[in-house]
Amino acid sequence: MCGWNVLVQVNPYDATGYGPIFEEEPLDIVYTKESPDRLISMNCRARANPAPTYRWRRDNWEIKLMELPNEHYSLVGGNLIINNPEEKKHAGTYVCVAKNVYGTVISKEAKVKFGYLEEFPDEERDPVTVKEGQGAVLLCAPPKRWPTEVTFRWIYNEFPVFLHPDKRRFVSQSTGNLYISKVEASDAGNYSCYVFNPQIGKGVYSKFIPLISTEEKKRYKADLVVKFPDTTAMLNYNVTLECFALGNPAPHIVWRKIGATDLPASAQVSMSGALLHLYNVQYEDSAGYECEAINQKWQDWHQAWLYVEAAPEWAVTINNTQKDVGSEHTMSCVANGKPGPYIRWLKDGYSYGKGELKFSSLTFEDSGMYQCIAENYWGIIYASAELRVIACAPTFELNPVKKYLLGANNGRVVIECKPRAAPRPRFTWTKGKEVLFNNSRISIMFDGSLEILNATRNDEGVYTCLAENDRGKANSTGTLTITEATQITVAPEDTQVMVGEEVHLQCQASFDPSLDITFIWSLDFRVIDFYLEWKHYERIMVGGILKIMNVQLRHEGRYTCTAQTVVDNVTASADLKIKGLPAPPGGVRVEEIRDTSVKLVWNRGADHGSPILGYTIQTRDFYALTEVDWRDQQHENMMADVVDLYPWMEYEFRVYATNEFGDGEASIPSMKIKTWDAVPVVAPTNVGGYGGKDGELIITWTPVQPQYFYGKKFGYVVAFKPHDDVDWWYETISDPETRRYVHRDASFRVKSNDFQVREFQVKVKTFNSKGDGPYSLSTTIYYPRDVPSESPTDVYSRPVSSHEALVWWIPVMDTGTGLQQYIDGYQVKYWRKYDDTEPGANRIFVPASMNQTRLENMLPDSHYLIEVRAYNGAGVGPPSEHCEMFTKRAPPSVAPQMWRYISYSGKWLYVWWHHISYDWFGNESFPLYYKVMFRKTGYITGPIYMTGWHFIDFPMPQVGDYELEVRGRYEGGDGPIRKIRNNSHINFVHLLKDVQSFLNLLLSVCLPSTKQSTVSPYRMTCLAVESTNVTLL
Repeated sequence: MCGWNVLVQVNPYDATGYGPIFEEEPLDIVYTKESPDRLISMNCRARANPAPTYRWRRDNWEIKLMELPNEHYSLVGGNLIINNPEEKKHAGTYVCVAKNVYGTVISKEAKVKFGYLEEFPDEERDPVTVKEGQGAVLLCAPPKRWPTEVTFRWIYNEFPVFLHPDKRRFVSQSTGNLYISKVEASDAGNYSCYVFNPQIGKGVYSKFIPLISTEEKKRYKADLVVKFPDTTAMLNYNVTLECFALGNPAPHIVWRKIGATDLPASAQVSMSGALLHLYNVQYEDSAGYECEAINQKWQDWHQAWLYVEAAPEWAVTINNTQKDVGSEHTMSCVANGKPGPYIRWLKDGYSYGKGELKFSSLTFEDSGMYQCIAENYWGIIYASAELRVIACAPTFELNPVKKYLLGANNGRVVIECKPRAAPRPRFTWTKGKEVLFNNSRISIMFDGSLEILNATRNDEGVYTCLAENDRGKANSTGTLTITEATQITVAPEDTQVMVGEEVHLQCQASFDPSLDITFIWSLDFRVIDFYLEWKHYERIMVGGILKIMNVQLRHEGRYTCTAQTVVDNVTASADLKIKGLPAPPGGVRVEEIRDTSVKLVWNRGADHGSPILGYTIQTRDFYALTEVDWRDQQHENMMADVVDLYPWMEYEFRVYATNEFGDGEASIPSMKIKTWDAVPVVAPTNVGGYGGKDGELIITWTPVQPQYFYGKKFGYVVAFKPHDDVDWWYETISDPETRRYVHRDASFRVKSNDFQVREFQVKVKTFNSKGDGPYSLSTTIYYPRDVPSESPTDVYSRPVSSHEALVWWIPVMDTGTGLQQYIDGYQVKYWRKYDDTEPGANRIFVPASMNQTRLENMLPDSHYLIEVRAYNGAGVGPPSEHCEMFTKRAPPSVAPQMWRYISYSGKWLYVWWHHISYDWFGNESFPLYYKVMFRKTGYITGPIYMTGWHFIDFPMPQVGDYELEVRGRYEGGDGPIRKIRNNSHINFVHLLKDVQSFLNLLLSVCLPSTKQSTVSPYRMTCLAVESTNVTLL
């Protein structure tokens, strides 16, 4: 039995004794004088055997709980109770100390602080006078408090009427100030700042601040007054950045992450853009952030950095350890964190060094409880472990020498001897009565094991290991038997095959007949799992032959056969080379970035037995519709300039090679990069507009697509002028998604003496931070005097399906000069005659150049009324006569039942489905024909076949997975889809549960019906079936 010192004898890690381990540690406490209990309780509980005793320290001074009576402190179990606490006596840092005979540990530090929230001063607040349209700031000037984390709200006129922040009004949770971007008349009143501390449950409010507004409505430029500072956040915590601007109109706030196209996925913008919340912050969120305030007068922006740091977290910690007296030992722990944590040590509650602890020769005094402490600015963590230094006489009770030992002829034999002993014993080996010494074949290893090289039958016998140290000695015996060695007789050979072929790798071995043998196959040192990889690998039990079916490129490599018995094993290897499509290139990376091109390089991949003919570079930008939306460029070298890129666009690239067998698999995409910015070159399209009421001029355009922004701070410049004027008027629009601009000018109103349409010239150009782009073509828009006076005539309609119809009409004559006749387009209304009301009708607007449109989202088998009116900027004209129309019946709601059949050879796929019966008195529309789509899995489109028959056959694809869709086409439109998936590698039999029903089905499908006068030769092809490989779907 081993002991850890000379006085106490214990078994290592025996449950009868161990050092303290904390189960509950004290936590930080904020105490308020208003607390009804008038006490502080700090918990501490440790598990140990024998049970521990507890002590407490305050600011590194021990609290004398046992020696001196104290009216404030008391100990209940391990918990410290502070009665009637006083800030000067009891605020500070506390630790709990737990101790037993095995050692001492201290808990994490816990701080006791006294919370408070002072009152606002009693002085009256000065009023704030501001003009309507200007911004206003009401200062909170909060009182002193602890903790400092409080919430701010503002009272409006009287308690408890609280102000609700919106796009115009914002309350900063950093300063408490109230910001109003533009003051309106309704904002006048009295305001009070309310401060609430949730940890102490107390709130206070200031004297009222009168806000007085005066009448003067002007527009003011955007001005950022709340700007978030450089901020440091903790890893995996949340952080909020504030940004708010004054201005009239109220500015719009936009957030950006500098150097990225998007905000982090965890980001959320709230309070009309004033707050940016980043949840569960990660290191990659560390970056510069920008907020931009935009209104029609100006744009203002601010940038600051977010730094992400982390509290310590253990990467490598310490564990309970048992070591021999006099041995070497090293204790180390590693913690991650930012900034890097500082490591220090405690032994039995007292400082014991820093960094790494090294013991050159352990003594009993080194036993005890050790604590590794890692700390940085953000926190501190503890790890505890017990070190026991032991000494004992050798014993084989737990690990004796194996009684029966086997070794291979001419092989290496190791007989283990691992007694429990401390300090390390001396080892002696005997064979029978002969003492063994080290020689060229036999050696005693450092751990006591006996090694025999080139073993023969003469080495058989009884072996005894004797272990001895200064505490005693012990021995253990085993018998060695030598067997015939295992040898490979037929080894696998290097082989080269084509993709899709089958190959056999031979492996046979001779072995001792008294033993069992097994063959293990591995590919590039990975053992092949025949159960999981049954589609391609099969082990033929006669010998160790490996059969590889339907060989693919991934099966290339070094195959190793291992013939193994319980005594020894032997291996033989062979290389399998596969000729086929080239492997993906590697290391795709961008070396040079320009505005419309980049320099791309990559490493050559394996050619798989056929020279590479060329490479195809694929590019995908940020606005790609799907993950497979790549654009191709052909190149022959392993370096290329990729051109025709969009400036200021995020791109990623991948490359695939081509040889005589076809295109190989694409490489892993490169890291995403962003091209440099440039001046925009695309102008807005479809520039137009119309005159409205009360002097409004509405200018419209189609916004430029984001890929043509070419840089940040993208916007539009709208230019317009009356037709006869020389000078243009200009307006700047900072929102890139804006589609229209409304200009109001009383001089535009039509006067009674106007006899012609008033004309305006308009054009729009783009701009960004690099400069201005080109203008669009100038367009003439008109300002009408009144709504159209005539209505469209001869309105006709025709149903297309159960949900759609076409409608057309004779347009209103537009002379282009008469104010009454000028039109911008037509409004088409449609509703169900008996089930809907006209005010709730669907509406479609079409331009004046068109006299027809398609009506959508109609209900099947319904009676509709259709009305057409002409309109312009002044409103809509008189209605046309109502046109009445009936939509068609809806298609069936159930897809046709379908079957498939795969030929025995696996080369043909036959599919057939039920004819859809038609009920002349039902609610479903008449069937016309069938649509069949056969496409590769994962693709959106594929070839579509239309047929009047209810069966079809396809050549069975040999590579890849495919989907087949069948749907009926009816008078009322397309019916529901029935889909089947087909794997080219699966060719097993799917039998119908009821054989009789299958036969009846086969006859009904293949043989002509008695109601049919002719038999199609195609319908009879299914009689020549090759197997019963049929699936009911």
